[in-house]
Amino acid sequence: MQPRRPPPTPHHKLTAVSTAPGDLPPPPSPNTPTQIAGQEVAPTNMVPPAPAYAPAASAPLNTEALASFVLGIVSFVAHVPIPVIGGFVVAVIAVITGYQARQTIRRTGERGMGFATAGMIIGIVHLALLIVFVIVTIFVIFAFGIVIFGFHR
Repeated sequence: MQPRRPPPTPHHKLTAVSTAPGDLPPPPSPNTPTQIAGQEVAPTNMVPPAPAYAPAASAPLNTEALASFVLGIVSFVAHVPIPVIGGFVVAVIAVITGYQARQTIRRTGERGMGFATAGMIIGIVHLALLIVFVIVTIFVIFAFGIVIFGFHR
């Protein structure tokens, strides 16, 4: 067991601490304003120059990704010069280049993942719309054939 200490008294004696007069800093002159640490003694009119920052070196844009995006959009217009097949081929190329661009971007760290993904999505949506169009067209041809020629056995 540890011995008990007496409870602290409210008045403790402090030991004297002293500094030699030669070690003290000189007192401030009465004309000197009080200065807070980090504050200027007198305000200046000069604005400090802005730090010169070099623009951040960004990774180059992947051209396959941009090509995929552009081809995805152009695939909707490519039906004009070559009906049905033109848009289909361009949409397939948009999907393939988008997939290749995403693989390259993951490997090299280039920019353009959004372009590659958008090109793939636009190409896939276009292909899906073409498939729906073909199915509806076949259904309409059979329906009109039955209406016009009748259903004979």
